[in-house]
Amino acid sequence: MAKLRAVECREFINAVVEKAEEMGVPVSVAVVGPEGHLIALERMDEAGFITPDTAIAKAYTVAAFRSMSPRFPDGLVIQQWFKERNPQLLISLAAMTNGKIAASGGGAPVFRGSEMVGAYGISGGTSQQDEAMAQYARAKIGWAHESDAEPKQSVKEHINELYAKAGITDRKL
Repeated sequence: MAKLRAVECREFINAVVEKAEEMGVPVSVAVVGPEGHLIALERMDEAGFITPDTAIAKAYTVAAFRSMSPRFPDGLVIQQWFKERNPQLLISLAAMTNGKIAASGGGAPVFRGSEMVGAYGISGGTSQQDEAMAQYARAKIGWAHESDAEPKQSVKEHINELYAKAGITDRKL
């Protein structure tokens, strides 16, 4: 079983902070293992006081739901899935986990090959800003947010439908 190491997480966090500074958006970044346990966390000096908890919750949520199904490649899809099916369940899960569930952009799993080795969450900007920082950091350090295993066609179609319903036009599986 591959492990995500703290030193790798710091590289990701540094890349996110670099992009956040360029954008003028202070954020917090959290990285968790595949089981949702925190590996690394950083709050930029001007980031809101609640952003660390939100970043952890985003990362935890992605780890929890991506572990359950390949239908949840990121926080935006998780959010759309709950919006369509049972928004109250998302609220209940947040309450049952002491706020560890938060579905939003700026969170995604981290893969090595077909194995999910962790997840990250970024909080402080809009979902789009958090997502832009994540994409920059992943590209800079070489983290994959998708498995290299080919998902079933039905899964691809379902994810693409969720992206379309959420108004996300720049992603397709």
